[in-house]
Amino acid sequence: MAAGNRIIIHFECQSCKRRNYSSMKNKRTTPEKLVRKKFCRFCRSHTDHKETK
Repeated sequence: MAAGNRIIIHFECQSCKRRNYSSMKNKRTTPEKLVRKKFCRFCRSHTDHKETK
């Protein structure tokens, strides 16, 4: 199976600490935690979202 190294990750808002988004990543090529600027519907603004498990 080709998806053996891919894992599901969740993104957590750094302001309100709620988990809003999920995605997949290859843990072999990107071992560090991802940080994306996404829209948080609870804060109603674009904030940094950091990867959690």
